[in-house]
Amino acid sequence: QVQLVESGGGLAQPGGSLRLSCAASGFGLDYYAIGWFRQAPGKDREGVSCISLSMTYYADSVKGRFTISRDDATNTVYLQMNSLKPEDTAVYYCAADPKLLLRVCRSHEFGYWGQGTQVTVSS
Repeated sequence: QVQLVESGGGLAQPGGSLRLSCAASGFGLDYYAIGWFRQAPGKDREGVSCISLSMTYYADSVKGRFTISRDDATNTVYLQMNSLKPEDTAVYYCAADPKLLLRVCRSHEFGYWGQGTQVTVSS
């Protein structure tokens, strides 16, 4: 069974760092496009970062601060978040889809989703 499980969320102060992890089972991430999305209260889900064979994407709001990576040996995806801002507060979701050549980072394109992990940035 395909599963994605996020972890690593929590509370950080502005300027701090967090690293989110997404552990995949039931499939190999090397055959999938992967995305990190977030949803803040009262807002739509937005693409934070996506990676496929055809792209590595970062939203303008996180460019230069966040880094997406994958470890095929452990079937895990990471989102390193540095220089955190209060506006980064949201539930963060890991997503995957077998569109290996995906060139857009939009939630509609992803079929498999984790349950999310809360990130709160506050002083």
